[in-house]
Amino acid sequence: MPKRILQGTVVSDGNEKTIVVNVDRRVRHPLYKKTITRSSKFHAHDENNIFKVGDKVKIVECKPLSKKKTWTVITDNNG
Repeated sequence: MPKRILQGTVVSDGNEKTIVVNVDRRVRHPLYKKTITRSSKFHAHDENNIFKVGDKVKIVECKPLSKKKTWTVITDNNG
């Protein structure tokens, strides 16, 4: 089964080797047919503590690293 890749914004980097990423997705309301934005927060593993609040990052699923942390940050050249 392929691993999911999500893109979002870092909203917290206070923990050691962990960042919190806010991921927005747009869905259509089933009754009113208006497009609305839903957001979710994910805890992701940041091994070198290089990402700061406001950075755009991509995260990928991984094995559970702790109770809440099942995502890891993809490091690419665009930062």
